[in-house]
Amino acid sequence: MQVIVCGAGQVGSNIARQLAREGNDVTLVDQNVELVRKIGDELDVRAMVGHASHPDILENAGARDADMLIAVTYSDEVNMVACQVAHSLFDVPKKVARIRAQQYLAPIWSDLYSRDHLPIDVIISPEVEVAEAIARRLKVPGAFDTVSFADGLVQVIGVRLDESCPIVNTPLRQLTELFPDLNIVVVGIYREGRMTVPTSDDQMFPGDEVYFAADVTHVARAMPLFGHEEQEARNVVIVGGGNIGLHLAQSIQRDMKNVSLKLIESNKKRAEFIQDQLENTIVLNGDALDPDILTEANVRKAETIVALTNDDEVNILSSLLAKGQGSETSITLINNPVFTRLMTSLGVDVVVDPRATTVSEILRHVRRGRIRGLHSFQDGAAEVVEGEALETSKLVGKELRNIKLPKGTIIGAIMRENSVIIPRGKTVIKPNDRVVIFALSNAVRKVEEMFSVSLEFF
Repeated sequence: MQVIVCGAGQVGSNIARQLAREGNDVTLVDQNVELVRKIGDELDVRAMVGHASHPDILENAGARDADMLIAVTYSDEVNMVACQVAHSLFDVPKKVARIRAQQYLAPIWSDLYSRDHLPIDVIISPEVEVAEAIARRLKVPGAFDTVSFADGLVQVIGVRLDESCPIVNTPLRQLTELFPDLNIVVVGIYREGRMTVPTSDDQMFPGDEVYFAADVTHVARAMPLFGHEEQEARNVVIVGGGNIGLHLAQSIQRDMKNVSLKLIESNKKRAEFIQDQLENTIVLNGDALDPDILTEANVRKAETIVALTNDDEVNILSSLLAKGQGSETSITLINNPVFTRLMTSLGVDVVVDPRATTVSEILRHVRRGRIRGLHSFQDGAAEVVEGEALETSKLVGKELRNIKLPKGTIIGAIMRENSVIIPRGKTVIKPNDRVVIFALSNAVRKVEEMFSVSLEFF
């Protein structure tokens, strides 16, 4: 597949890296000469200097033969125009644009993006995606990552294990024997910087980050097994009233009726605007690094503080100050990946990486075949893919124990007619089943092929 990626920032470079790693023909366009040179040296992509929406630049980037254009520059307007040029002049089949300004995304203007006006096939709003990701984490206390599949009936949960976990040092096959009616499958273990797909003989150890797929109705029963019995938050404090903070507050008000919510915003005009947008939320104007403001927000009684400003240092320090005053859990937005690796040792419980969230959403639309959902973990080390099984697939019609799955993959769950089936050796996948598969990065292409219409899959 030939793909043009417009914008070489963190999102663009990571999309280019993953697509190139899978053997796609990728061209990256950015105006920053040094950034283009650096990425050209590091990645197996064609890197070009130029303005991403200019017709001559897109033509030189191969737009006439491109299958897809992904516009993720820092300018919404450049992203929009790049998609328009790609459509009108080069007939690029699929255009994806990142759009941040919420004024462009109001439902009243939705006709703007039709093929007759501004032909964008997929719009990604990082702020909305990140806010929804945080809301999912709030609903599963103790998890550092939570993603829903199969219309919300299946969840893939990431948990960090410590010495209190009752199932550490236990072979995974014994979990099925001990809890035969618990619908979960451990699909991935991240240990010492390396992601693996475990076998039935593998064990989990303190310090591991473990991913498991579960029937959503069994998540509450499963969490204590992994050493997490935290109660769902009833008092939440949000630091930062930007688009992410506002979207999260609105989501909490809409879906978590029992939560008492406070929001701290340093800009007075923005604080007044937010107060007008929210009901039953106390908005405080002040500096989240001021202990008096944290005291006024009553963080000592808050189960969770969510730090979402544009400043990583403010997010980190406000999280730690709140925990010092008694807040139980911190969820912290971090843009700089250098900081991410330090967070656990500092005491931050959950790190939110907006880049990773945006990349996952874009990849979901890049994947071919009957792909219904996707999420990327640990900076692309693995992906969870939800696909629809076709009659021609080698997944269909055989007991799973007789199917040789690609190395580095494991089936986590199957949805059939709105029922969740946790796979066992005797399970048989039927046509039109929705299958959730966890795959290491080097196996993603083979998973994609499993859900394509080709008769040759491996």
